Amino acid sequence: MTLLSRTRRLLLASAVAGLPALTAQAQGTNVRFQLDWRFEGPSALFLTPAAKGYFRNENLNVTIDAGNGSGATISRISSGTYDMGFADMAALMEFYGNNPTAPNKPVAVMMVYNNTPAAVLALKKSGIKTPADLTGKRMGAPVFDGGRKSWPVFTKANSVGSVTWTSMDPPLRETMLVRGDIDAITGFSFTSLLNLEARGVKPEDIVIFPYAQHGVRFYGNAIVASETFLKNNPEAVRAFLRAFARGAKDVVADPKAAIAFVKQRDGIINEALEERRLRLALDGVVLTSDAKAEGFGNVTAPRLALMASQVSDAFGTKERVNPDAVWNGEFLPPAADRNVFAVPRK
Repeated sequence: MTLLSRTRRLLLASAVAGLPALTAQAQGTNVRFQLDWRFEGPSALFLTPAAKGYFRNENLNVTIDAGNGSGATISRISSGTYDMGFADMAALMEFYGNNPTAPNKPVAVMMVYNNTPAAVLALKKSGIKTPADLTGKRMGAPVFDGGRKSWPVFTKANSVGSVTWTSMDPPLRETMLVRGDIDAITGFSFTSLLNLEARGVKPEDIVIFPYAQHGVRFYGNAIVASETFLKNNPEAVRAFLRAFARGAKDVVADPKAAIAFVKQRDGIINEALEERRLRLALDGVVLTSDAKAEGFGNVTAPRLALMASQVSDAFGTKERVNPDAVWNGEFLPPAADRNVFAVPRK
């Protein structure tokens, strides 16, 4: 056998020996992830690490689907349709309180919206200047809206009397306010504000009462994972959060560039509008003073316990919510890797 032949055989044997490892690495761990809503500006927080290969670098095969509300996302994770997702903490607590024996309940593993995006919005022409002015007014929101469900907490903190509620589908909420069918609405601040502007209302003609600035210190949306996925794939969860934290820094550094990845998933979005929505979300619920004090991604036990108690009362859950059951911070990356506040912003 010639030297060339022996060399070829050695190379072939080496390549074959390495195939199983390469195949396993290529396969990775599949993660089925569902957002809370459509592909809009804030979804860039997840689409950026996906598009840049950060999940893939962690040996994860992540598929990201749009959602249609936190409640639906939580139910689909519990049923096993999805492994992980993005959902409102109040909705998660409500699920725990009303389904205490349900198997495979989602668990929050990283806080993203440190403050709830819930807000009351009204038009200045209504004469509403303070939360107390809402007493006796006609309020509107879908029955499942988080701000509406937590309304008792807002009213207690702001001495608001009784109101009359009108229910509608989400697309009609801002339209009915503009038409004068109702006096005020509850909704996510960065969603309803832009929806009102899209209906011809000038920003200076809108009154906004963010819950977080008016005595309601609820946490907002968190990354959640099913109990089964946490048990069977703990390292995959850690890897997912590492990749997400890396991508979040990129989004904070350059929101405009991040919107390009949202455009890849939904080609008909208005990029300028979604960039503004993303910046509103970052400033309003992500890069907040609470998040800086607690550490991006983390929570504090007293605040979480207070929220669990308030949700139990306001939502009228079947059982009291146990805050220790809904949260597990053991999978978080180190604080330095989550420090989005140290990133220069454009």
